[in-house]
Amino acid sequence: MGLSNLQSTYIEDVIKNCIRVKFKKYRPETSNMPFHYRLLGKDRMALYSFIHSLNTSFGTSIFEPVAIALTKEKFKNAVKQASVGHQISEEAHIVIQRILDGLTTGREEPNKRKEIEMIRAVCRSGNMNDVKPVKADVFLEDYNGNKYLFDIKTAKPNIGNFKEFKRSLLE
Repeated sequence: MGLSNLQSTYIEDVIKNCIRVKFKKYRPETSNMPFHYRLLGKDRMALYSFIHSLNTSFGTSIFEPVAIALTKEKFKNAVKQASVGHQISEEAHIVIQRILDGLTTGREEPNKRKEIEMIRAVCRSGNMNDVKPVKADVFLEDYNGNKYLFDIKTAKPNIGNFKEFKRSLLE
């Protein structure tokens, strides 16, 4: 299955506009990096800084709109930055913390099905507590009512980011 002409044109425009905006608005985060400048040179550091900034903006400026453009025709609902929940049961919170503790200490291996079953068993138990609303980068709903949530990462997360991301996925 190829892209329609409309999809191809839209995706090209999204990418071009993202890069144009980045060129116009780009400001380096810092200009005080003497060690890096001496080691690599100021021109290479400027290029690296720009590319890193561009990679960071790809998530919301390119990947999300492209994902929506690619799925709109096949799904009943396709939304970027969709709020997916603002409450969690006390019991689910406890189970999620146990899962994370087991993974962090190495007592447990990741097991998506088991983790989901554990959380589903208690997700409506106990008091429901308000939590900071979680957003999915892309939310899809098919014509059968199945819902899909995607969180797009543009770079490999470090261990701290990974723990935070795993918690968000479980919640």
